[in-house]
Amino acid sequence: MKMLAGLVGLLMLLAFLVPPALKLQKVALIVVILIGAAMAVYEFVETVRNKDE
Repeated sequence: MKMLAGLVGLLMLLAFLVPPALKLQKVALIVVILIGAAMAVYEFVETVRNKDE
């Protein structure tokens, strides 16, 4: 259940951040979004790995 909720959250994050990046097409904005998405994916993976909580 935790994995499903995390995947939904990641998809919602990307759905929220991608349209402005595509519309504005600024390199700095795209880099910041990619860094934020990478941090969210890393946190999701670490949370799923630690099943003892």
